[in-house]
Amino acid sequence: MSAAIEVDFTVVRVASLMESDPAAAAREAARIVRAHPGHAAAALLLGTALRACGDTEAAAAELSALAEARPDSAVIRLELGRALRRSGRDSEARLALERAVELAPDLGEGWRELSLLYAACGECAACDAAYARFKSLVAEDAGLNEAAAAVATARFPAAEGLLKRVLERSPEHVEALRMLGRVAAAREDYPEAERLLEECLRLAPGYTGARLDLVELLNRQFRGAPMLSLLERLLASEPGNPWYRTLQAAAYNLMGQSERALPILRSMVREFPGDASIWLQYGNALRVMGDQVEAIGAYRRCIELKPGFGEAWSALGNLKTLRLTPADVAALRTQLAHEDLSHEDRVHLEFTLGKALEDARDFAGSFEHYARGNELRRAVVPHDRERLTRLVRDSRALYGAPFFDARAGWGCPSREPIFIVGLPRAGSTLIEQILASHSLVEGTRELTNVLSFATELGARRSDDPARPSAYPRSVAQLSRSQLAALGERYLEETRSQRRLGRPHFVDKLGSNFLHLGLIHLMLPNARIVDARRAALACCFANFKQHFPIGFSVTNSLEDLGHCYREYVSLMAHFDQVLPGRIYRVCYEDLVSDLEREVRGLLEYCGLPFEEQCLRFHETRRVVQTVSSEQVRQPLYGEAVDQWRHYEPWLAPLKEALGDLATAAADRGQH
Repeated sequence: MSAAIEVDFTVVRVASLMESDPAAAAREAARIVRAHPGHAAAALLLGTALRACGDTEAAAAELSALAEARPDSAVIRLELGRALRRSGRDSEARLALERAVELAPDLGEGWRELSLLYAACGECAACDAAYARFKSLVAEDAGLNEAAAAVATARFPAAEGLLKRVLERSPEHVEALRMLGRVAAAREDYPEAERLLEECLRLAPGYTGARLDLVELLNRQFRGAPMLSLLERLLASEPGNPWYRTLQAAAYNLMGQSERALPILRSMVREFPGDASIWLQYGNALRVMGDQVEAIGAYRRCIELKPGFGEAWSALGNLKTLRLTPADVAALRTQLAHEDLSHEDRVHLEFTLGKALEDARDFAGSFEHYARGNELRRAVVPHDRERLTRLVRDSRALYGAPFFDARAGWGCPSREPIFIVGLPRAGSTLIEQILASHSLVEGTRELTNVLSFATELGARRSDDPARPSAYPRSVAQLSRSQLAALGERYLEETRSQRRLGRPHFVDKLGSNFLHLGLIHLMLPNARIVDARRAALACCFANFKQHFPIGFSVTNSLEDLGHCYREYVSLMAHFDQVLPGRIYRVCYEDLVSDLEREVRGLLEYCGLPFEEQCLRFHETRRVVQTVSSEQVRQPLYGEAVDQWRHYEPWLAPLKEALGDLATAAADRGQH
């Protein structure tokens, strides 16, 4: 073996140390360079090893000298650029990296490094373009194919296992992080999905696919404002992209700015008349604006274009004032018979067929399809019953009268917010519509800000740094100024939802009943209204309603009964420790004596009586929830006993509810 070949073999052997022991690789490479000063591969290895050890200045010096000797080597320029960037010498790094891709336009890693450098310089368009070039040059990771197939077929536990194994080997594998984020989103673990996607973008700021996933995740959580800044960047690179523009319209809708959303969507349906997804968004925008006739036309157009489009069928079925026709029922059965139907489409179609059969008074068939839709949904998004029990138990333990007495006068003193809490389908949208009919109150939507605060507080640590402090116990650590700041932050973050400049606004996220202690502490003068409905009526109304996100408890009669009991228990606790703080409105009472209930509600909120609140159905405003059509109609009592048609199948619910199954909705502190 010649001396030159022997040196080459030595370099290869030393290079194998890079991953396990870069310091040893640097020492060995330095010996080779001293013995063979002109050996370019050894010098490149030395520079790379020094950078891996954190000695970036020495690495830059070694690689600069090598680059002068080998000016046409793209790989040397790449490594020099990496060393210079890590030394904080961005302008020099930029020259080296741009020269590298000029010498070798197909050098994927060069484009990735440039993307990171452009991101650090605030050059977003250049960052995104460079990363797109990198993605176009890098082969798909074959190791992710199996995980991708598992995600596509809703086999999320299998996908999660595969992806976590990839990340154990490569913690910064952005494709695996992105896919794991999608799995978390499908399971409705939105904080974890958001964390994973943000980590993706930290590692790869130009990764357009991850940015789009984050926009779609925010859209699913009804968080329009943060969507816009992300979309601005996406649209800067592809201004004509129809999906980006559709999401922009969706963001405006979520922010209550339908007057900005509708022109975009009208333009889109003219430009892309064959795109069913755009017609769906257009229909949704029309529905929340109260234009039901046009909304129905848009949804029908969706179904013409894509007969198995479950979300479009669901949107049509959720128009509570519309009854599907026998032809619709036949079409739904035909689509459900297709074996290649996606899991999501199938769930939507099962619920829609259940609603159509209910309207046709085929209650046995209707229940069968409601149950099947819930079973399919439950297989993907299981409900953690113990988690709810633990949160209620911990809240009762923490939030006692002495705890609140010690913090009397804390928080932000604003009287602007009116919170409506409780379980879905209990009349919260109706109560909001009544309040929003008042000249001093603005209706907004289900705002997720308090939920976000609770999620943040769940990450706080106690005095023992080794043990995370679970929410709500971490609330006890908040100082007077911190609680006041949270209240101010809530007002600031929700300001974009208030368009009318009225003194009060409504936040109707029902699950805020789990965070009443935090709400009281940060906004002690806010009004809190508990929307209550009799147990069997409320629970079954939830069972038959498909909630695409955020409320997995509705997929089981037993879980619903358990949840209702926990809800009633927690509200009774707050009635005891904060007497008079929460005002209860029972749906059945609203139906039986609307004026009495409205007068009591307005008095509690400190509002003068206005006749318009009794004519709430005449109020024109954006209504985002599935009850949007019902609250535009006069109040009727048919829904009170609707559950009785299904009583033969409700034994599991009655058993879970116990004595609450036969009790009327408790007026409590009224």
